[in-house]
Amino acid sequence: MKRRARVSAMGLLATLGCASAALPAHVLASDFGNAIKSGETSFGFRYRLEQVDQDGLEKDALASTGKARLTYASGAFSSFRIGIEADYVAALGIDDFNSTTNGRTQYPVIADPAGFDLNQAFLKYQSDGLTVTVGRQRINHGTQRFLGGVAWRQNEQTYDALRVQRSTAKVDVDYSYIHNVNRIFGPGDGVQPGDWYGNTHAARATFKPQVDHAITAFGYLIDLQNDNGPANANATYGMDYLGKFDRLTVTAVLARQSDYADNPVSYDASFFSIQGAWALDVATLTAGYDILGSDEGRLGFRTPLATLHKWQGWTDKFLATPADGVRDAWFSVTGKLLGATVTGAFHDFKADHGSTDYGSEVGLSVARQFTDSFDMHFKLARYSADALATDTTKVWLVFNWQW
Repeated sequence: MKRRARVSAMGLLATLGCASAALPAHVLASDFGNAIKSGETSFGFRYRLEQVDQDGLEKDALASTGKARLTYASGAFSSFRIGIEADYVAALGIDDFNSTTNGRTQYPVIADPAGFDLNQAFLKYQSDGLTVTVGRQRINHGTQRFLGGVAWRQNEQTYDALRVQRSTAKVDVDYSYIHNVNRIFGPGDGVQPGDWYGNTHAARATFKPQVDHAITAFGYLIDLQNDNGPANANATYGMDYLGKFDRLTVTAVLARQSDYADNPVSYDASFFSIQGAWALDVATLTAGYDILGSDEGRLGFRTPLATLHKWQGWTDKFLATPADGVRDAWFSVTGKLLGATVTGAFHDFKADHGSTDYGSEVGLSVARQFTDSFDMHFKLARYSADALATDTTKVWLVFNWQW
């Protein structure tokens, strides 16, 4: 592992050590021992076969990978809990792909590097609607449009952070100070850094005036300091709305972004998203329109800490927003078939600045939960390029076990 990862681990241990030292003396005696003994351990395994056919590259990629996950959660001791989670990712038989760390650049990228990673290691306090978590942890904000865990990839994105959450009947407040991002490309460095260091602040406040309506104000001050981090540093402020009207669910998001911290590019860009989902007896029809704006082609609105696979298509052609921004008009149909959840989706992509047609994508997803501990997921997506990237087809077959 590179020096960067070692420094991150040292900082994490120091943070946990300071938090433990602040506990009352009686907590560290019998209560603590009983909490450790009464804790729960779980084991999970995910197998994935992924194929990528991408024009312009010499060979198609095929990756057979597995992820083993061991999770421990202690019992409560004076409102405190401890959580630890470790992952190990390995190629299983077929490794004809560019993992971003193995140097196989003749293949398309399948970003599942092999290796061991400490996914979580945290101390949590919970009492009377207040939750404080310190250490390495999973942070998913709302729909993960701005901050999430990218759990689709084998190596999940987690955060070394202090998080404070306060919940009441009508208002939820959520603030995090993040000093390191443990990225999907880790645990070591490859073409992409495995960690992003910095001083990032993430805050959300949600007001629920009625049961089926919620208004959220949010702010993200993302300061990323190493390698390709600075160009992604930004300050984003906005609001979103979620409302349910009988069978119709409406979501809307409006945000404004500008350069922040050490970002070498001065820019301002807007974000707008509107989505409506209509639940019928046999299927749910969803249509949306997303605009990640551009500052006259200087730089596009970007969300470097989001769960990006959820947005702008499953082929991941827009993980980095083009300088001219992107307008995504899309719809999907989801229903049940033979016990499985089946979704078909279509996206049409255009530039926000100018009139360029980027391309379009079609996708199909079939997911089936067989038992409480076993499920399967098949997914297929095809991106047809006009003026951005190249024609790409991706296919996934995923099996999950949990014990």
